Amino acid sequence: MTDAKSDFDVIVVGGGPSGATAAHEIALAGHRVLLLERAFRIKPCGGAIPPCILGEFDIPRSLLKAEIQSARMISPKAQKVDMPIEGTFVGMVDRDEFDPWLRLRAQRAGAELELAAFKSLKYLDDNTIEVTYVSKDEESEVCTATARCVLGADGARSKVARQGVPKYADIPWVLAYHEIVEAPSTATQDYDPERCEVWYQGKLSPDFYAWVFPHGTSASIGVGSAFKDFSAKDSVAELRSISGLDNAPTIRKEGAPIPMKPMKRWDDGKGILVSGDAAGVVAPASGEGIYYAMLCGRLSADAIKEFLVTGKASALKAPRKRFMKLHGRTFWALGLLQYFWYHSDKRREQFVEMCKDEDVQTLTWQSYTQKKLVKKKRKEHIRVFLKDVAQLLGLSKTAA
Repeated sequence: MTDAKSDFDVIVVGGGPSGATAAHEIALAGHRVLLLERAFRIKPCGGAIPPCILGEFDIPRSLLKAEIQSARMISPKAQKVDMPIEGTFVGMVDRDEFDPWLRLRAQRAGAELELAAFKSLKYLDDNTIEVTYVSKDEESEVCTATARCVLGADGARSKVARQGVPKYADIPWVLAYHEIVEAPSTATQDYDPERCEVWYQGKLSPDFYAWVFPHGTSASIGVGSAFKDFSAKDSVAELRSISGLDNAPTIRKEGAPIPMKPMKRWDDGKGILVSGDAAGVVAPASGEGIYYAMLCGRLSADAIKEFLVTGKASALKAPRKRFMKLHGRTFWALGLLQYFWYHSDKRREQFVEMCKDEDVQTLTWQSYTQKKLVKKKRKEHIRVFLKDVAQLLGLSKTAA
């Protein structure tokens, strides 16, 4: 039931991991896809991806800038707890290479890519949506295109969400800011190219965390916070100094909002759907977004393909239902973790102390790298839960 009268079957707004993945899979099915990408900034991102993403989304290992073997958690009192990753790794990508590769793949599948800034959308009739955008390919010409369906994958402050699903578009977010710097290729006293560092210190972030993530010959040094009077640039400058990277040449600086909670509804019941950051699918506590964005893009593509064939707008409700069934409990648990453990430096100290526990380390890496929990580990799950409760109630021997 694709509409031959429209210019395209689908217009995807935003060519990041979610939008590019959706455009690729919709185009593979033979549908006419226009992918609009602003392409004037790179989203601030630590760049961490689980190894399962390589097989699930057919991502070549050559795109990895580094394969991280451990993470170091640093507490407010500068206690350092190393969490080795046994039998696997955490991959690191650089978004200025990763995202263009995903867009190129979508083009090769048949999607039409246009460098453009989305402006507005409106329904011309029940089956046709008109999108207005400023084309950079045509020297900032204002253009319009029509489609049966629009997918908004245009970030945390999504214009598509605000215009298409306005009642549900306001969700909590943190400001993420990082600086990509040239980094040593070998370990130094303060930096290891095979180790991520996560800093849980109120002075660096009063409500989130700061990070140093290696990217091979470069590194991402960043911070997140929802506090409006917080200076992310000052925090990153301090962290660069602590890490011995204050004099490292800066490659680029980036900042953007990161959503902290999935929207309660992702579609308008007619022909508009949102995905990725626009839908709020960034994990609380960890801020992880690439894997969830790509999964969201795939689920959105499946729904849109069904919608185009059947004409049933109810198909567009499926991505949120399926995503929350797969990861809703994880997001809920991480939300609680962030609320309890990031509340004060005393609790951050307890949280880093708890990271010494082997059960905590095992379940952390197993859930992160595989994106699922092994049922036979149920006893470990219970033990970790009880240790969590003991820490919160001050019953643990390690409590500060």
